[in-house]
Amino acid sequence: MSSADTGTAAATRADATADDRLRPGGPGYRRANLALFAAGLATFALLYSTQALLPALSSGLSLSPAQASLTVSATTAALAVALLPTSALSEKYGRTPVMTVSVVSASLLALAVPFAPNLAVLVVLRAVQGVALAGLPATAMAYLAEEIHPSAVPSAIGLYVAGNSIGGMSSRVAGGALAQAFGWRVALLVIGLSALGCAAAFRLLVPPARHFAPGPVHPAALWRTVTGHLRNPLLRGLYALGLLFMAVFGAVYTVLGYRLTAAPFGLSQTAIGAIFLVYLVGTLASAASGALLARTGRRGAFAVAVALCAGGLLLTLAGSLTLILVGLVLVTAGFFTGHSVASGAVSRATSAGRAQASALYLTAYYIGNSLGGTFGAAAFHAARWGATVVLALVAVGAAGAVALRAGVSRPGAATP
Repeated sequence: MSSADTGTAAATRADATADDRLRPGGPGYRRANLALFAAGLATFALLYSTQALLPALSSGLSLSPAQASLTVSATTAALAVALLPTSALSEKYGRTPVMTVSVVSASLLALAVPFAPNLAVLVVLRAVQGVALAGLPATAMAYLAEEIHPSAVPSAIGLYVAGNSIGGMSSRVAGGALAQAFGWRVALLVIGLSALGCAAAFRLLVPPARHFAPGPVHPAALWRTVTGHLRNPLLRGLYALGLLFMAVFGAVYTVLGYRLTAAPFGLSQTAIGAIFLVYLVGTLASAASGALLARTGRRGAFAVAVALCAGGLLLTLAGSLTLILVGLVLVTAGFFTGHSVASGAVSRATSAGRAQASALYLTAYYIGNSLGGTFGAAAFHAARWGATVVLALVAVGAAGAVALRAGVSRPGAATP
């Protein structure tokens, strides 16, 4: 056979392999989408399960806001640290096994969390849960890229992200209502049982991986890739933006419940949970960020995100509940706009080691959540809501400064 014939045969086999991937309309495609939706629902419900319950935790365990916030920040920090190692393990052992172990083990741990007798045990359990949870965000995108036909990957990722968003929102909203009626321990137990049901659904539904090719884990090569990304000024700027925007978001959503349960507002735990419905604004902002980016470029999109966050933060200083909620809407829209633009730019900023580039972004992102929640709560404990807003405004200002740097905002630095 000639070399031309060999090349043609290879191309035909490659086309056949690509055509063998899951397509819309097929049962395998529907099962994969539902499986990842369920896993995302469970993962993000567990990740933020205590956030809406922080005032109840403070009351039940005699904790300051800063102490209670550790139940969120310990989980996100542990997840951030575990992302890169977990993504490397999935290269050797497979996407499906890593995701299965991740979501099942985190759900089982969730059944122990409500029985924690004190803060120390609760924080340790939540930190271990964060390590367990890292397996899904570290590998889900890779699984979808390998198993779904390229033409359908964007819609599959969209459904997975929707599961993430709904999971994070539902645990806060339902948790608040359950805590009001039955206490925070029952609320966490119900969230854990629901997550375990989602984990079982994931395991039953997820199609076997047919296009995963295992490979050895080379720590030295991984280290070279990671350090190479960290030497890239554009990527460093994007990582900083993810961290700073998430620090603002984490501070606001961690602490606002304390302000609104106190005088003069005196909202119930159910009402505090319902406030997290504002999260739906993030879905709209994420969807609109692509059009904004096309119209204004990356610099303009980041400027809009910074302006929305800053304006929203200032509105939350008002004494009117209506103005506070409008401010929260603006902060949420600004955060999701900035996050969508920054995370999208990461994948376009390098042609090699994209998985590690994205993992580093997520690491910075969750570290930002941890720092924002912890320091925002500490500022509130020291000098009330005004101090939290000042801290968040400093982070917003830093984000604006980073976005204006040539390495991030220059049109030719990377394809928007």
